[in-house]
Amino acid sequence: MPTYTGISSEAFRHPLDAQAEQALRSVPGFDLVATKFVEFIYERPQIIYHMGNSIQVGPRQYATIYRIFRECVRDLDVFPEPSLFVSQNPFVNSYSLGKDQPYIVLNAGALDLFNEAELRAVIAHELGHIKCGHTILIQMAMWTMSVVSAISEMTFGLGGIVSSGLIYAFFEWRRKAELSSDRAALLVTDDLDTVLRAMMQVSGGSRAYAHELSLAEFCKQSQNYQELDRNNLNQIYKFLLYNGYGSGSMLSHPFPVERVHYLKEWAGSAEYQRIKNGDYQRSDASGAVDVVSDRQEKPESEADRLRRQIAELQAQIERLKVKN
Repeated sequence: MPTYTGISSEAFRHPLDAQAEQALRSVPGFDLVATKFVEFIYERPQIIYHMGNSIQVGPRQYATIYRIFRECVRDLDVFPEPSLFVSQNPFVNSYSLGKDQPYIVLNAGALDLFNEAELRAVIAHELGHIKCGHTILIQMAMWTMSVVSAISEMTFGLGGIVSSGLIYAFFEWRRKAELSSDRAALLVTDDLDTVLRAMMQVSGGSRAYAHELSLAEFCKQSQNYQELDRNNLNQIYKFLLYNGYGSGSMLSHPFPVERVHYLKEWAGSAEYQRIKNGDYQRSDASGAVDVVSDRQEKPESEADRLRRQIAELQAQIERLKVKN
């Protein structure tokens, strides 16, 4: 397997991911939500929960998975090494969260469905989220959804700025962030078919009937899905489905067949070949991005932070007055 020593997340980050994050940060209410999130949400309770309710993977606990995990950490040059847990959940899923103490959770259902090569792709995908600094924004999105109805009381009526526009922006960014992590999976596995098979398995895979699955047919399905865009009405339906119309909830991931399209496109690009050849952007940092604005050049004192928050709240009030 290739090892990308010193690779920066910017080397493989999908441009749609970067654009969607920039759009998210510009939505009114983002800075306020970020500030409140940092004040009230901490990583330690989540780590404690998984320490008490899941199996922590290590050299003597799921040793094969740990070996694959350590190889992926090395190949993508992720530092510090995250924690890895297996949760007793039959639903085929995995996720990564945390910033100072990042961690990955694999559901037991995923271990039962994926082979070792596909599991490597799944783990590399989650490490891609950590490498790109997605995890803190994902937590913010989850937190925002859970408390959006109460924010108005917490902020003396300023919760009105956390409109549906911010929620849409969060989910749009989350879907685009998956495209960057898919690229990380391809870089680590160095095998496009393996990553695509993992996507096919997520779509409707079965251990019992795995011999009847065809990756070629799944890729053809992906192509047919893209052809639907020739009809403008189909494009509208896609937008509505992604944003919860009909299903009742917005989708945090692109449809697997759409991810197949984007990844196949990148696998055939000169950019991907340059990275494989060792010509990629390097960074001394882990690739994580800060939740709060990147404009600060030096740490704020407590007094400076309070003044900044007051100024932001006053600016939000003025904007609300103008709208009303």
